[in-house]
Amino acid sequence: MTIWLSAGIIFTLLAIALVLFKWGNLQCVGVTPVKTFTFIAILFTSGLDVGLIMFPLTEFAGYADIKASPEYAFANPLAIEFGFWGFLIWGFYFLTCFYFCVIEPKVKFFEIPWVKLINNVIIIGTCAFTAYLLLSNLPWYLPQVGDGSSIIPTFYLLVFAAICFAVYSSTSLKYVRFLSISTTWMFIALIAYMWAAAFIFGDSGMGEFANKFALIGDYFGHINEFVLPLNDYHEFYLFWWFAWSIMIGQFTSRFVGGLKTYQVLGAMLIFPSIPIAIWFSVLYHYHEAGIPTEGIKNFAMVFVGVVFVINSLDSLIRLYTDNLNLTVKRLGMRNYMLFNIVALSLLTLLFKLEFLQIQWVGALVIGLFFSCAAYIGYGKFKTVSQINSSPEDNKIDYSKIETAS
Repeated sequence: MTIWLSAGIIFTLLAIALVLFKWGNLQCVGVTPVKTFTFIAILFTSGLDVGLIMFPLTEFAGYADIKASPEYAFANPLAIEFGFWGFLIWGFYFLTCFYFCVIEPKVKFFEIPWVKLINNVIIIGTCAFTAYLLLSNLPWYLPQVGDGSSIIPTFYLLVFAAICFAVYSSTSLKYVRFLSISTTWMFIALIAYMWAAAFIFGDSGMGEFANKFALIGDYFGHINEFVLPLNDYHEFYLFWWFAWSIMIGQFTSRFVGGLKTYQVLGAMLIFPSIPIAIWFSVLYHYHEAGIPTEGIKNFAMVFVGVVFVINSLDSLIRLYTDNLNLTVKRLGMRNYMLFNIVALSLLTLLFKLEFLQIQWVGALVIGLFFSCAAYIGYGKFKTVSQINSSPEDNKIDYSKIETAS
């Protein structure tokens, strides 16, 4: 699996370089273009899930224990955490976003029946994994609700409610846009609240925050270390990013609003990384200073985490139901709701039982990457080499989102 993953990463980086070389100044326009801030909000909230909120405080100690994991010795724990979530790996999303915006309309690889089947299995499976992550982390963040280790009925109900809300939100792109922007502001508010509690009303000053934030520079000084898997845990993360990459590319590609290719890459690498870096710096201070997060802080983190889950799920549900023509228009609202709620709830339980693993999903995605490249090289090379613009039918009209169903 490690060799397969490494091959997928190298292929992805080479493909990004090729895209920039050939189409760097091409204007990218999706079928439902939106303004840049909205595009970034949709990208950020759809491309991340509850792990961003809930994982860091549980992981810093492991990255600091270089006796048990000497492979982490080249950088500090904050830089390691950022490397698993920020900057370079957002290039995966850029590649697929560009592909689905500019190349797929000409190639139509994902309209081949067997490819469409695998693609939607990937999307549905990753939706369920997102819900499972929320379920599995709730005991740690809400120990006062249970015994701090067991998943109790209350947690199942919370995840079920998130799935129901996401399914309903997926019925209209207007809801998806509203939720994406709202989630972005909620996350910013959470960062501000946790930052103020530690650095203004707590015992630490602004200088301490600046010191923590500066530690992320270690990542950029050792960025080459993060390209290939450091160990099994980093491998899990990279497979997870691959699992998300195709579906996030499909979803976000429809919203690109006229940015040039190099600008899309810059927007994807830089803008999501800034709030991630600030958030992780704040959490790392909580970890190092031993500041407790019980009570309202934990509830605030869980609330925003649940909203992230809803936001991610509604985007992905919308994607696979459109792909499979299982839309509200075809099924009716009641059947649409029942089908998706039951399917995602059952698949979430399969991840809970460890019957499914996200690494398998990521490996499937890498297989699709290679298959698509082979398909283009064998029968569509001339077509792709002649591409010099986004599809002609895609016009910059920011009002389309208002009438989209």
